[in-house]
Amino acid sequence: MKKPKVNRMFLAMCLGCFVMVIFYFQSNLKPASAHGDGTTGDRGKPRRTPLQMLYDSDQEDQSALHVTHQGRRELLEDACRSYTHKRRVLIPEDLKHVIVDDKHGLLYCYVPKVACTNWKRVLMVLTGAAGPHRDPLAIPANEAHVPGNLRTLSEYSVAQINRRLRSYLKFVFVREPFERLVSAYRNKFTRSYNTAFHKRYGTRIIRRHRADPSEEALASGDDVSFEEFVYYLVDPRTQREEPFNEHWERVHSLCHPCLIRYDVVGKYETLEQDSGYVMRLAGVEGQVTFPASAKSARTTGDMAAQFFRNVSPFYQKKLYNLYRMDFLLFNYTTPEYLSF
Repeated sequence: MKKPKVNRMFLAMCLGCFVMVIFYFQSNLKPASAHGDGTTGDRGKPRRTPLQMLYDSDQEDQSALHVTHQGRRELLEDACRSYTHKRRVLIPEDLKHVIVDDKHGLLYCYVPKVACTNWKRVLMVLTGAAGPHRDPLAIPANEAHVPGNLRTLSEYSVAQINRRLRSYLKFVFVREPFERLVSAYRNKFTRSYNTAFHKRYGTRIIRRHRADPSEEALASGDDVSFEEFVYYLVDPRTQREEPFNEHWERVHSLCHPCLIRYDVVGKYETLEQDSGYVMRLAGVEGQVTFPASAKSARTTGDMAAQFFRNVSPFYQKKLYNLYRMDFLLFNYTTPEYLSF
């Protein structure tokens, strides 16, 4: 009768060793900017890695853009110290959103609704996953999200994970939390082609948060209001039953910025400049062009304000508390249109 208990204890010890190793390397070792990882240029000559380029530039480059990114790193570190009191260890599940480019020494944590389709397209070109395509926009959007086209850090062994965390340039792109949330709502609940979201989430939201729903609404789930979406997000039952969908999951829960020390924090609000900055550090600005976004279709602060007009102050406050860490970690101010 004791054997199963012994086996469980052994498995628990193995798992503990695994996560402790990752935590040790992530928390205690400085970036390996002076040693590299054996990356070579097109002609086989050693070249400076993106991480070396960044930290060497700390001593040389005092341009406004570089200083801005230094400031973002420091603000994030300060916020993590101030607001994260209980540190935990990384596990493989935490690394499923971190895409690996071994050829150029890059780790990119993708966040839906923050230009992640275009970044995946770019990385497909850089890693060779795009085949003959050299123009990212030639890759269909749905193909950019096909699992297996790009490797994630969770697929590697512990030793391989640690080496990449130490020696690769780690970057993430973030966005004003409520603008990202409204963008996700508009895309997933107001577009007729997103029937999968309507069926999976829309029908559930209507069933729980609409008084006297029609049979048609319960069957299709295609007319969820923004207020109903907010009720769904703040309902304690929602996260008890399953994790948030990645399109409205908080950035700190997707990318774990207080456990993974990101070298570059790009922002959607300065997407063009920040994307160019990453590509210059990677030495690929002449190989591929980051696609320009369609600004006319963007969700702006003014647009987000319109969606929040019919949300009561009580639910505005609950929603803000839900996304508060993203506001604090990435230095976004509380929107003026909120009335709590």
